[in-house]
Amino acid sequence: MIHPNRTYLLQLKQKQGTVSGSLKILKARRQALLQEFLNSVRPFLDSRAQIRVQYYNALHELYRSMGDDGQMTVESIAMISVREGVLTIQEKNILGVKYYDVVLPENIRRRVNERNYDFAASGSHMEEAADLFEETIESLLILASFEMKVKRLGEEILRVSRRARVLEERILPDLSRRIKATGQYIGEREREEYFRLKKFKNSREAGGNRE
Repeated sequence: MIHPNRTYLLQLKQKQGTVSGSLKILKARRQALLQEFLNSVRPFLDSRAQIRVQYYNALHELYRSMGDDGQMTVESIAMISVREGVLTIQEKNILGVKYYDVVLPENIRRRVNERNYDFAASGSHMEEAADLFEETIESLLILASFEMKVKRLGEEILRVSRRARVLEERILPDLSRRIKATGQYIGEREREEYFRLKKFKNSREAGGNRE
């Protein structure tokens, strides 16, 4: 059982100060994370909108190529244009938050003469479709980088917010109540001791006067 005294009251006040300092640090960290989150979300949303347009245009050009060159020609060109690539995933750190970033391979978008077929045998719509699909792949990889970064930042913001809310709504109010109750208890006990000493003093003085 804890017997409230001034040492205990001082410990409570020191703990209150420590918790208040931690809360300020958490709020500052949350603000910095939110700013970084917003800076990352803007290009993330722009990338999604851009990919929709690119993919729509690529399909449009592909269908036009099928109409002009024939489906078999398009399929044969697609088969000989297949290539393998290595995708590198790199761990990064921002404001203490670790996330994985996609390192874009080189030469995702190729020039016409770098493709594995005779471009003279394909029509302009085929070349445009190939270029747009490669551009879409590049944009998808960029989007994947943004998505992983935004997801980790969002998770960290929620974690910091929960800790700050616990400190602000539970721990600090509880400490304030305990400090107030302890102060009142010590004050009442000191007043009782004061009146007891005064009564004792008055009794001794009265006894001395009778002698």
